[in-house]
Amino acid sequence: MNDPRFDLPPDLPVPLDDGAASHLAGISLPPILLSSTRSGEVNISQLDRAIIFIYPRTGTPSLSPGSQWDIIPGARGCTPQSCGFRDLSGEFAALGVNIFGLSTQTTEYQREMSDRLGLPFEVLSDSKLELTHALRLPTFEFDIEPIGGGGPSMLIKRMTWWIREGRIEHVWYPVFPPDQSASVVLAFLNAGGRRHQ
Repeated sequence: MNDPRFDLPPDLPVPLDDGAASHLAGISLPPILLSSTRSGEVNISQLDRAIIFIYPRTGTPSLSPGSQWDIIPGARGCTPQSCGFRDLSGEFAALGVNIFGLSTQTTEYQREMSDRLGLPFEVLSDSKLELTHALRLPTFEFDIEPIGGGGPSMLIKRMTWWIREGRIEHVWYPVFPPDQSASVVLAFLNAGGRRHQ
């Protein structure tokens, strides 16, 4: 990536595992249709050999989220995480693995971000919070409307899923630092990708 605009501050608070995602590994995904930046809608229950990296929100270059964003453990770093998966997308493709991003922001907002960053994969929107509520995902509240967030104030805490045949096989939670997320996941898959968390 090597873009100083996306460098993470050295003093970010480290998120701790609060156990809020411990129920996810091993469960089957519900047949929920999520709007996509590329293909209309995606039925997540039909995904196979897929990585979904879930992030709270990506920012708008001209609008600062304010100092409060950086003090929320695990909040900062959505753009570096997305770019990390972008930069390694060829290596994931060589393994036959599809990548998806996911947030509660609207598809319209996600599409602008995806085009601006040149993301070669789909980004899914849970702006209606259907998946968030169905799977009892860990969340936090942050008013994103003043900074052009395009979605509800309920944001999903950062995590990543490895999915086989519509089932969550492995969960990374919490994810830190976010800019190393893609390389951590790729190393796991190269090692066989078979264990549950």
